[in-house]
Amino acid sequence: MRTVLTLIPLWFTIPLACYGQNVPTARNQDGNHDVSLVQQALRAELAAAQDPSHPMRYRLRRSSPRLSTTKELIETREGLVAMLVAVNDKPLNVSDAAKEKARLDGLLADPERQRHRKQAEDDDTKRVLKVLRVMPDAFVYQHAGTVVTRSGSAERFLFSPKPGFKAPDMETHVLTAMNGEIWIDSVQVRVVRLQARLEQDVDFGWGVLGRLYKGGWITLDQANVGGGVWRLAKFQMFMTARVLIRTREVETTEEETQYAPVPATLDYRQAIEMLRSGQEAAVSSQ
Repeated sequence: MRTVLTLIPLWFTIPLACYGQNVPTARNQDGNHDVSLVQQALRAELAAAQDPSHPMRYRLRRSSPRLSTTKELIETREGLVAMLVAVNDKPLNVSDAAKEKARLDGLLADPERQRHRKQAEDDDTKRVLKVLRVMPDAFVYQHAGTVVTRSGSAERFLFSPKPGFKAPDMETHVLTAMNGEIWIDSVQVRVVRLQARLEQDVDFGWGVLGRLYKGGWITLDQANVGGGVWRLAKFQMFMTARVLIRTREVETTEEETQYAPVPATLDYRQAIEMLRSGQEAAVSSQ
């Protein structure tokens, strides 16, 4: 699974951004929203993706046709810490709970593991930033009306590859084969939803390293989780990919809920203890 997702650009696997503040709405002279609203929203997402000042604790449920897992996660200055709490929507059995305890014990005993995890997160963020930086120039955007959302309304824009756009690297190469739509909250100027579909196959390394096949799609939904902080609410993906000689389908849904702020000074060891304390409290209340 990790190998397949490594080839799929991070635009597919990570939300557009995690944090951010509001910026003014873009309107043209007759009061109608124009495509500069998209440009402003994407700039806001780029700034938000580089702002670590609002760490959160939250719950992630990831599901596929065969399995679902639920984790509690906490963001720290030393990287993300996660604890598995349920499999197929059922609490961990004795064996799985023991394995998870041993994993966290090992993480506490070996800080180098957490440093490696943090480095991997930083590398992923760099890839996301590459995509965000080129998105304003990679597509032609066309306003397609106003849509109703849970939080109010949003401006809907269709997008398609811009003729002549040359992707500067592998992470952005996939953009040249995508059509879709993007919804912008015109008050807070943030991306509410992004839907995209591969309209043609995309090769990596001249087809030697791998291929993403036509028909794959993603949907990202974001929301304000309080205090002007925007986070991923739901992510869905279906993709058929070949990596070297192996071809497989990737179908997943992720739902992020129960966001709550945590201290910016929190280290990963403190986060592990917070996760364990919360789990013990949940068990004792049953």
